[in-house]
Amino acid sequence: MLTYLKEILRRKDLLGYLVTSGLKAQHRNSFLGYIWWMLDPLLDVLVYYFLVVIVLGRGGDGYGEFLVVGLVVFRSISSTMSISAKSITSKAGIISQVYLPKAIFAIGTSLSQLINFAFGLVVIAIFLVVLKIVPGIMILWLPFVVLVHFLLLLAISLVIGYVSVFFRDIENLTGHVVKLLRYGSPVIWTTSMIPDKYSWISSINPLTALLDGYRNIILHNRSPHVLKLAVLGLASLFFVLLAIGYYQKHEHKIIKVL
Repeated sequence: MLTYLKEILRRKDLLGYLVTSGLKAQHRNSFLGYIWWMLDPLLDVLVYYFLVVIVLGRGGDGYGEFLVVGLVVFRSISSTMSISAKSITSKAGIISQVYLPKAIFAIGTSLSQLINFAFGLVVIAIFLVVLKIVPGIMILWLPFVVLVHFLLLLAISLVIGYVSVFFRDIENLTGHVVKLLRYGSPVIWTTSMIPDKYSWISSINPLTALLDGYRNIILHNRSPHVLKLAVLGLASLFFVLLAIGYYQKHEHKIIKVL
């Protein structure tokens, strides 16, 4: 595995190209271009705020900032799931001509989505300024939460990227999984909005710890639930290492299928 990882690091120029090209591809040929990196999450917030607060009359005090943090964080996860399904299959031409460690394509996807998420943090910062919310000392936990977040994105990219090569239906399935995760996680619904008999769904959802972590340190000046985040981070790291080991041993099958 160390040899395989060294090979990936040796291709850091290619990795940089994959990251930049992945960012450009999302809004290629659009009139507003890179402005969409911040406009997308902003429009998401406006749509769901209208639906929940204006139409349904729910939400209450502090719902606007609750919503913007949840949607920006979840958007990075949903985008990673969708794009990862094509991270390897869309590079069939390159893969068939030159030997490259195939995991590098999934890694490039997760890194590009992490950078995309950074622009989402700018949107959150704008909302904080408008709402006159000043994060406290607990904002120092942000790098830890972002690290756990990135490990989760990386695990998702590696697993979905490989599986989708052999099961192309994954591309269609991920859209439905994203919807299930959005409504099964505290993204747009606060805990108080969920009936007691369904509250267990949120409690066992690993995304709850991540979302609560961001909200605690950004909005409430509270420390995140370190133990839950550590478990999520270690579990993600385990799947990352497991996936990379699997890539090393079985990635020759990818060439045969592509």
